Amino acid sequence: MTVIESTPVRTGRPDACASAPPPHPRPDGQDRYTISEVSAWTGLTAHTLRWYERIGLMPHVDRSHTGQRRFTNRDLDWLTFVGKLRLTGMPVADMVRYAELVREGEHTFEERQELLESTRRDVRARIAELQDTLAVLDYKIDFYAGARRAPERTT
Repeated sequence: MTVIESTPVRTGRPDACASAPPPHPRPDGQDRYTISEVSAWTGLTAHTLRWYERIGLMPHVDRSHTGQRRFTNRDLDWLTFVGKLRLTGMPVADMVRYAELVREGEHTFEERQELLESTRRDVRARIAELQDTLAVLDYKIDFYAGARRAPERTT
């Protein structure tokens, strides 16, 4: 069985903008979900979940005696983390590489950290760009709001 790390979202830093993961629908030990339940919980399509498994982004998903996929709370945690990586703009190839490193074990901690730090740098650069863009939008909005309040000119 392949093990994927469960990724706690809290960092312990007071300035961290992470939030607690949503509660799992079922307690551990009773946490067997069908692909349609996981799809409903995550918002991912069944096709996407199968694709994630096929490309190595998901760990081995257990199967029932009839061959149906049975996901666990640990799988839901992993999918939540993958969703966060997607939001960063991380390329799928890098996400797959990260998953491979997790499966390889603790000796890959340094490489995983480097991959995440690189992604963090990219996210921070995008945030800076968006803040600059927001400042321009705010300026223009204020300009138009001020123009509407200005008295009409008489010529």
